[in-house]
Amino acid sequence: MTINELQDNIIDEFSMFDDWMDKYALLIDLGNSLQPLNDKDKTPQNIIEGCQSRVWLNAELKDGLVLYRGESDAVLVKGIVSLLIQVLTAHTPEEIINTELYFIEKIGLREHLSPTRSNGLLAMVKQMKLFAIAFSQVKK
Repeated sequence: MTINELQDNIIDEFSMFDDWMDKYALLIDLGNSLQPLNDKDKTPQNIIEGCQSRVWLNAELKDGLVLYRGESDAVLVKGIVSLLIQVLTAHTPEEIINTELYFIEKIGLREHLSPTRSNGLLAMVKQMKLFAIAFSQVKK
């Protein structure tokens, strides 16, 4: 599935709810389904600066695709991490670099986060793109 198809699926899923309390519950459910990160990956190098909560992100390049893993100590943020991973993992670095993450605005996520959480969201997206940029420089 393409990144845009994945984003469209998320938009459809969130559009089923009118109330933001229901959307927050969906985010929490997504976070609870996120595979826990190994303790060895919870290093200072993997912490996302600028987040109110602690967020760890790591990535690897496997068979030309970027595979992301992440976790947070806050349930809502864990759901946001889960959404970003769902959209961006298992795509080429070039696809990730060149994509616009429009689902964030379309589902109203940024406007329903506190300013510090919104900054954290931007920091997570930035780090995921930086991983992709770094991997795009790897000789094949």
